[in-house]
Amino acid sequence: MVAEMDKVFNRKEQVPIRRELRNHPTAAEASLWYRLRGSRLGVKFRRQHGIGPYVVDFYCPTARLAIELDGDSHCSQEVAKRDSMRQAWMEAQGVRVLRFLNDDVFNDIEAVLAVIHDILG
Repeated sequence: MVAEMDKVFNRKEQVPIRRELRNHPTAAEASLWYRLRGSRLGVKFRRQHGIGPYVVDFYCPTARLAIELDGDSHCSQEVAKRDSMRQAWMEAQGVRVLRFLNDDVFNDIEAVLAVIHDILG
């Protein structure tokens, strides 16, 4: 049996935070989720999915694609460095990470969906 710390997806200790994040999405997350849910792009996405020590906003298991939405708090150098380390770790696990600004979701959701669709092939 795989030890919980060796488990890559949806660790048990993340259940409370993942549930809290799903129950209280940001406006940008809610907007994008409305367009991703129900396999509307032809593949299944999950919300607030655990990947190793991290929880990503959206994850498509068949494409090994994570989508992260970045608000104003991601503009600082400290947070940008943390995001970069987080993304590098996920990519080392074979997960591709797409990042979008909340403003992109609010102002041009069709362009965001087009990028996701292109990545999915």
